[in-house]
Amino acid sequence: MALEMFRKKETLAMRKKLIGQSCRLFYSDDPVKIVRARGQYLYDENGKRYLDCISNVQHVGHCHPSITQAATTQMKLLNANSRFLHDNIVQYADRLAATLPDKLSVFYFVNSGSEANDLALRLAHQYTQHEDVIVLEHAYHGHLTSLIDISPYKFQKLTGQKEWVHVAPIPDTYRGIFREDHPNPAQAYADTVKDVIDKVHQKGRKVSAFFAESLPSVAGQILLPKGYSTKVAEYVRSAGGVFVADEVQTGFGRVGSHFWAFQLQGDDFSPDIVTMGKPMGNGHPLSCVATTAEIAGAFTANGVEYFNTFGGNPVSCAIGLAVLDVIEKEDLRGNSSRVGGHLLDRLTQLQTKHPIIGDVRGVGLFVGLEMVTDKEQRTPATDAAAQVVRRLKEDYICVSTDGPWENIVKFKPPMCFSMEDADLVADRIHHILTERITPNPTDCRPIAFPLSCCVTRILS
Repeated sequence: MALEMFRKKETLAMRKKLIGQSCRLFYSDDPVKIVRARGQYLYDENGKRYLDCISNVQHVGHCHPSITQAATTQMKLLNANSRFLHDNIVQYADRLAATLPDKLSVFYFVNSGSEANDLALRLAHQYTQHEDVIVLEHAYHGHLTSLIDISPYKFQKLTGQKEWVHVAPIPDTYRGIFREDHPNPAQAYADTVKDVIDKVHQKGRKVSAFFAESLPSVAGQILLPKGYSTKVAEYVRSAGGVFVADEVQTGFGRVGSHFWAFQLQGDDFSPDIVTMGKPMGNGHPLSCVATTAEIAGAFTANGVEYFNTFGGNPVSCAIGLAVLDVIEKEDLRGNSSRVGGHLLDRLTQLQTKHPIIGDVRGVGLFVGLEMVTDKEQRTPATDAAAQVVRRLKEDYICVSTDGPWENIVKFKPPMCFSMEDADLVADRIHHILTERITPNPTDCRPIAFPLSCCVTRILS
């Protein structure tokens, strides 16, 4: 039986009544009601089509027929507790292992990126028998209590920083303490982590893990300087800790040139733990932690059984296998490189025409456009970025902002995003900036940290 379709006003009224108000909508002043989707397109209740530049979770495209077919076929056959023996989970783990460094050979399947990151913390604590965790400025790793504790983006607005959490500078060569003119920013930023480790030891404490996104997203689509992670891993391991790479938003070929964003750091780098999120299931609740046999062995040796009732269930793993098939068959990594590179080129061209664009950065279909009111001071143009988002919505293009000052227009679309889509976005931004946006010289609203300070950085 088909569900009753409410009018938009009725749906909004019911949501306000029934759903917690901290669960905010996109475009809260005038929400878009989406009733169906396909590929990189969303459709509202009136049949209007929106280009989706937001939904990285729908990794290979909304409602991909191969994914829905795999889900329904397996659902008709069996969906059961993951502690029953079944082929799908081991076949899927084997396929994932083929994409990772050899040492990352043991997998734990869960249901969300937050679950994965929480489990990664447990693995690190158990293996090292240490407590303290080092994270980056502005980091966000999930909504569980344990993850809010290691997410400056959240804890600075709530209960504050725990004594076992330590924050290292974000390796941002546009706005950070070491910038694009520094001769070796990777080493310089890695040394700040070493300084944090030294301070931890001075307090009589020990480091369990360095925990970071391979490409910090909420912090503003940041590209880590090549070699940074290798040196940080060296420092952290020397201190008895492990390196955790959060690939929840960046894995599965989004960067184009590599399957995992941590691989951008070089062939000689491998994390000790990698976490993955719902893009691996194209939005289906599927996520994973990959680690070494040694770390997994220490977790087993604690004598406490770990089970996740539906993590890695037959339906989830059938979907995960189908996602891997689509990435390969449709050359979505290649598409990410080609289309993402084209989008970066187009936005870089706009940077030369519009002083309000301070920086364009990205790799594959992970792109950020940073808006500033003053190119020399790099003052965040928060209001102007919000205006761009609102105006693009009027043109039926969905984007959002990120960064501590919400002045970075971000692009993390489904991987089927096309050249035509990239051109449309760039053309509309050019039109908006030419016709509508007037920089406000007082527009700077820091959310978390004071401003620590024009360049285009494209990572191939």
